[in-house]
Amino acid sequence: MGQLPADWFLRVRLKLRHLQLMVALDDRRNLHRAAEHLGMSQPAASKLLGDLETQLGVTLFERHSRGVSPNWYGESLIRHARNILSELQHAGDELNALESGNAGVVAVGTVMAPAVTLLAGAIERVHRDLPGLKVGVDVDVSKRLVPRLMAGEFDFAITRIPEGFPSEAFVFEEIGEEALCFVCREGHPLAGVNRLDLAAMTAYPWALQPPGALMRQRFDHLLLQHGVTPPGQIVDTPDILVALALVARSDTLTVTTREVADLLCAPQRFRILPFTESLSVQPYGLVSLRKQRLSPGAARLMGTLRELIEHQRRSR
Repeated sequence: MGQLPADWFLRVRLKLRHLQLMVALDDRRNLHRAAEHLGMSQPAASKLLGDLETQLGVTLFERHSRGVSPNWYGESLIRHARNILSELQHAGDELNALESGNAGVVAVGTVMAPAVTLLAGAIERVHRDLPGLKVGVDVDVSKRLVPRLMAGEFDFAITRIPEGFPSEAFVFEEIGEEALCFVCREGHPLAGVNRLDLAAMTAYPWALQPPGALMRQRFDHLLLQHGVTPPGQIVDTPDILVALALVARSDTLTVTTREVADLLCAPQRFRILPFTESLSVQPYGLVSLRKQRLSPGAARLMGTLRELIEHQRRSR
């Protein structure tokens, strides 16, 4: 193939149709089905792919009896094709919003606790001046948020950068740690205990985030530090509402962030257990792509978040 020049996409006459075909082939792994999805004939799709491979001087897909599969060159181009098409979709959404009198569209990904307080407060402030701004918020764990940010699904995220991702691709502005706490139902045998014993706590059933999740790692490390055997009965769930439903109906215990507990755990139904040790997980922050320019609406929302973060720091 040789080294591609900076304007390679102009020289090979790269079209949006090429990008759409790459994504369709990756999704369907079959030339006929990909062509059908794009509303074109199979010979036309085959020629489009062949022309691109000829211009680039590399094979992008391996052909076999079951269909096609991308090789390393194909995987690389597919990843960028998805990003470009996603950006164009966002551009269309933003133009449509502006045309209809709105102030644009913002997509934000966040871990649980910041979505509860920080982000909600920022959205409320921004909507006072820009009531037509459309904001989409998706709550998930960091290891799923960051790939979606890189794929162009979010303008920015409030998250951590998990291991294995290139830190140089991001701008990370630290917000702070998340304090954790243990929660039980009102009337639980441990609810009236002044000094909790970790070994006694593990005798009860637990609802916890799945293994590998950040809070689960912190909980497992706590048990290891104290030499305590893990609970014999654990329900793995990433959903705090499922965990609290189990806690409310039984002697199940759970661990969550203090912010979430303060918001969702009504005192007449739940009790935050007085654990003597300070528990927290690593800091999270505002995360954006270093090479991505934010839309005006996204920049406004992020600026408001920065103001709220600074206010919190001064108030401590």
